Amino acid sequence: MSSPQWLVDRRSAAAQTGEFVMPSTDEEVWRYSRVADLQLTDWTVVSDRSEGVPAEAATLLESLGHLAGAVVVRNGAVVASRVDDALAAKGVYVGSIVDGPDAESALGVVADGGPDVFGRLNDANFLDGVLVHVPAGVTVDAPVAIIDWIDIEGAAVYPRLVVRVGADADVRVLDWHGSTDVAAFIAPLVELDVDRAGRLSYGNVQLRGPRVWQIASQVSRVRNDGTLTSSHAGLGCDYGRMRTDCRLVGRGATGNLSAVYFGHDSQTLDFRTFQKHDAPDTNSNLLFKGAVGGHSRSVYTGLIRVEKEARGTNAFQTNRNLKLSDTAWAESVPNLEIETNDVKCSHASTVGPVDEEQVFYLESRGVPTEIAERLIVAGFFDEVLEEFPVAAAVPLIAAAIDERLDAGVN
Repeated sequence: MSSPQWLVDRRSAAAQTGEFVMPSTDEEVWRYSRVADLQLTDWTVVSDRSEGVPAEAATLLESLGHLAGAVVVRNGAVVASRVDDALAAKGVYVGSIVDGPDAESALGVVADGGPDVFGRLNDANFLDGVLVHVPAGVTVDAPVAIIDWIDIEGAAVYPRLVVRVGADADVRVLDWHGSTDVAAFIAPLVELDVDRAGRLSYGNVQLRGPRVWQIASQVSRVRNDGTLTSSHAGLGCDYGRMRTDCRLVGRGATGNLSAVYFGHDSQTLDFRTFQKHDAPDTNSNLLFKGAVGGHSRSVYTGLIRVEKEARGTNAFQTNRNLKLSDTAWAESVPNLEIETNDVKCSHASTVGPVDEEQVFYLESRGVPTEIAERLIVAGFFDEVLEEFPVAAAVPLIAAAIDERLDAGVN
């Protein structure tokens, strides 16, 4: 399938915007990262379209139960898509962006090339985009799932997802990032657009293989009285980074952000969040909880920014980390920038080992030390997993956490 001319022109314009200069760890948003180790010339951008649904993706879709719609993306190309007929009749679209409604105007309306050079690279190199479009007033009762699968050795892949939720519409979306055991570089760009009083619950699961580098960006815009609930599970990759930009642009808009992550072996899991309040009476609440074992590292830096016009803002930011071995390392740096009065804002972070009092409590009731620590670590994530937007994905996330606990984290 060839791309329409407008998309070819868009890619060409993005490629000609100037030199793609890699960021430096001197920049605060890249501090503590491993970006200096990245050489884009080591990877080959995928240009040929893969075909067929991978067996692993098909099995995953079956395990999720009833879905309102589904898309499978293989190495950047949409290889399958469907949506319930009744929803399609109401104008709901789930599939390749080039075949969707107002396709040309859908791209970049929120991200505008992304927040950094990797967003521009995505604009210049993405093969297919995925669009989930829910018109005004439509409620989608069952989840929509996107399975993004990578299975080419040495590939550079730039997945693109746009989710548009109309006024007073409601949808849950699962965005699953998986792969076989390949070495690859992946730079996804996700745009989430929530109109007035719309409700979007978006869950992202990153379970790429252990030799994958992923640098992902999620950019969202929430209008008056709209609600975005975004939850991330970061478990895979050698280096896995997620930047989350949540802009609350209409009065009464709400953004709820959460994440669980569990590093093992020599992984680095890297999270940067921006809660930006542009309008009055907006609300945001962030809770990121992570654990690191072995020689793994985690990084969290977050910023709440309240603009002068955003009176009545309520904004909260919490990052909690468990350090499970002497050789693991976790960095946590929350920040506030407040340009007006009449706001309620706070941030908090902790990095520490498993609570000895909790371990002692379980030991005193006959639970062996190793099992007690395992129960505490598993329970540490429950607060986030219980609220994950797509419940059918939670047992799969919990199983991946259990695998790390079974392998040992010390």
